Amino acid sequence: MAKFVIYKDRSDQYRWRFKANNGNIIADSAEGYVSKQSAKDGIDFVKTNASRAIAEDTTPSWHN
Repeated sequence: MAKFVIYKDRSDQYRWRFKANNGNIIADSAEGYVSKQSAKDGIDFVKTNASRAIAEDTTPSWHN
């Protein structure tokens, strides 16, 4: 099952990763959080907003 994983980085900050069923990392927080709760809030933000996000294709049309 896909899951969010919270961990601490080398700077002792919290980060999250979203892992696919096969263990591959699909997304990450791209920034550290001072508190675990802030990392959880970041996960909640993604969960809430990802379903409403649009997919924007910025490749040139000749790259079909």
